[in-house]
This record gives sequence, C-alpha cells and structure tokens, in this order.
Amino acid sequence: MKNVLVIGVFNVLHPGHIRFLRFASECGDHLTVAVHTDHSSSQSIHVPEDLRLEGVSSISCVDDAFLTNETVEQLIQRLKPDVLVKGREFEGRDNIEENLLKQYGGELLFDSGEISFSSYEVLRQEFAASDKITFQFPVDYMKRHRITYQELCRQLNLVANLRIAVIGDLILDEYIICDPLGMSQEDPTVVVTPIDKQLFVGGAGIVAAHAAGLGAHVDFISICGKDEMHEQALEMLTDMSVRVHFVIDKHRPTTLKQRYRCKNKTLLRVSHLHQTDISHKLQKKILKAMNEVADDIDLLVFSDFNYGCLPDKLVNMISDIAIQKNIYVVADSQSSSQIGDISRYKNMKLLTPTEHEARVAVHDNSSGLVVLAEKLRQQTNALNILLKLGEEGVLIHAGKDEEIGFATDRIPALNSTPKDVAGAGDSMLIVTAMILCVGGTIWQSALLGSLASAIQVGRLGNTPLTLDEVKRAINP
Repeated sequence: MKNVLVIGVFNVLHPGHIRFLRFASECGDHLTVAVHTDHSSSQSIHVPEDLRLEGVSSISCVDDAFLTNETVEQLIQRLKPDVLVKGREFEGRDNIEENLLKQYGGELLFDSGEISFSSYEVLRQEFAASDKITFQFPVDYMKRHRITYQELCRQLNLVANLRIAVIGDLILDEYIICDPLGMSQEDPTVVVTPIDKQLFVGGAGIVAAHAAGLGAHVDFISICGKDEMHEQALEMLTDMSVRVHFVIDKHRPTTLKQRYRCKNKTLLRVSHLHQTDISHKLQKKILKAMNEVADDIDLLVFSDFNYGCLPDKLVNMISDIAIQKNIYVVADSQSSSQIGDISRYKNMKLLTPTEHEARVAVHDNSSGLVVLAEKLRQQTNALNILLKLGEEGVLIHAGKDEEIGFATDRIPALNSTPKDVAGAGDSMLIVTAMILCVGGTIWQSALLGSLASAIQVGRLGNTPLTLDEVKRAINP
C-alpha cells in the first residue's frame, strides 16, 4: 500500500484545500493528514484545532487525520510516507524534507489545487441531513380516522420490541458529485470531473437498516458478490446494528448503482448488476438462513428489486414457513427499470406497489385507482394495499371489515419539496409494516409510513431513520 502524507494548518478550510487533498489522495492508496495544533502552528489561528481537525476528517478522500505538535522532520521520520505532498508555492525552494524522503525511497510532490471548482461546502450540503422541514400533516384525514399525535408516538414506542427479518436484493448506492468543465469540442457531450463521492446502503439493505434504526432487532438475508462492495456493505450494515446473513454468489457482482450528480441534478446513472435468478443451490442457502431465524421473528419483509434474489419457488417456500410460524408478512416488488410482478406475492398483510407496478400486475391501464387496487387485492389476497402515487401521495386500500368490507382513503405527499426521491418507498414499506405488526390500524400505519417517506426524500442518499427523528417530525 502506498501511503501519502500531507501536513498543514488548514486554518479556514476552502475549496483550494479540497482540490489539494484530492490530488494528494490520487498519489497513493492511503492519505494521512497531520493537522498542526493551535500551539505548534506558526500562523495566526482563526479556527480552533478540534474544528480544523473535524473539517479535514470530514473530507471523503482523507483516510486518516490527527492533531500533531511534531515538526515536519519528526513526522517524516516516524511515519515514513511513500509520498509527501506540499503546495506548489514550495516548488523550487530548498525543501529539507526531500533529503529525508530520499533516504528510504520516498517522494516529494507539489500541487496548487488551482483548477476551478464549485464551492466544496455547497457540494457537501448535498449529503447533509435535510434542513428543518415543516411537514404538512393531513388534518382532515386524521379527524376521519380519529388519529392523534400522542397515539402516533405511542405506536412508535412499541416497535423497539419487534424482531424482524428482511429478505431481498442488496443494493449499494454511490453518489458521485461532479463539477462541470464544459462542452466537449469533439462531440456535443457535457464534460464533468468527479470531486466527491459517498456510498449508501440501498435496496433491501436500507429497509433492514431503517428497522434497526427504529430500535427493532433485525436479521437481513441477501445475495451478494465476492468483492469489495460486499465487504463494505457488511461493515456498514453491522455498524447499523443489522445482523447480516449474506449468501455469496461469486459469479455476480454485488449490485452497485452509481449516480453522477452536478448542480443538485442527476446527470447519469450506471448500474453494475446481474438480473438472472440465483441458482437452486443458492436458493437452498437462503432458505436455510430463513429457517434459522424463523422461530425468533414477528415480522417478515420481502423487499424485492427483481435482480434475482427471490425467484418464485423460493418466495413460495419462505411464505409457507412464515404461515406455519404465524409470522406477519409484507412485501414490495419494485420494477422501475426492470421487469417485476407484485402479484406473485400471495396472502400478504401489506403490499406497497406504485400505480405502474399495480397496472402491470393486473394488466389494466384504464381503471380508476380504487378499482385497480381492488383488482390487485383479489388477485393476491392481500389484506392491505398502499398504492404509491409519487408526488400525489398514497392511496390506501384498507383491510377487510365485516361491516363495511374494504375502505379506501388517500394521504397527500407530506413533503412538498423533495430533495431525492430514492428510498421513499423503502421507508414507507418498513414503517407501515412495523406499526401494523404492533397493532396499529392501517390508517395510523400508513400515516407514519408517509411521514417516514417525507423525511427520507428530504435528504440526499439513504440514511437510516431513527426513532427520535420520526418523533421530532410529529412534535416539532
């Protein structure tokens, strides 16, 4: 591994520093930054050392950062970096570090970081949590179903006792923030350069992470490749308190979706994946993992993205186990850019398709929404259906009542200024299912699911929900 060292004060962190550190990171495999303490710096200090260190550490290309009182010579002798990077203003001067580096084969490089980039702080804000948003609660809806804010909080407090298994496709989402360079002179192509990136757990993985973030005990069963992305997913999910059961398929990559973004807009999406069904041998391994946790779970969630993790036969066998164990079962089958069929999930307590997914499943492009939802219910024998309508909110086709049969209602979108709609359905699925499982009504559950979705779309990338976060949204 090639180690790179940068030493500096970083008094007021600015875009030039970011460009300089990014250049340094590209000079090797591991970038370490030594930040002078308030007492060891020869410059006038404007920002306290702990904040300067925090700022440097938050930069994605920096692997390690620490405060130091050591001189440059002492640091080189102790760390023995393969590469030391200094500012271009030092090039051509007498650099005493060069001789120290040459003694063991190290190298001194210079960079100015003077290429024109957008403000780094503006770019980092894309990844920051949403600003305080006042969610538009559906007051009339709450009156119709006698829902109070106190009751919503009470239901949320119950979910920490749940034991949940999530089965489905693991996806890693990588957001690559770019700066525009202009138009290519050879052809009409926009040219950008990547300046920052961040990796998020997505797919069924974020469904499991949301549940764990809300306090539940969660097992996550999925397929992944034998690659670096699998190792990163394992580490990230473990840090999120999810118990992971990965079945390795060495013939497919761990699904990675990259989004190239510029000026708060997505320019391009690139997906690294296989969509073929997993082999019978791997299906048996997933079934075995399900059998190992079946006696200890209250809720089973199928989070299917139709990338091959859940073939029909496997879904049926897992469903049979759940029925025998009296486990509460819900399902979502997403097919925005792939072929899927939500109707293959039978006898679920909850299905959460989009309008498009429902129409594909029942082969109906003309019926009204209520008729559409009822057709899907009859075809699947589902108890409750949430028909996701994007910016129009969600239509609820509620569970059977002996007196009134099936009832419907609608919740409008609670966040009118979404930042990133990716992951909205995942958060709605798991929160609605969890509240239903602890005894909440479909009306309470759908409202809390809608609130979770509103929180999720208010930020870039998938970040696990927390119980306190949802409660604050209820009681701002």
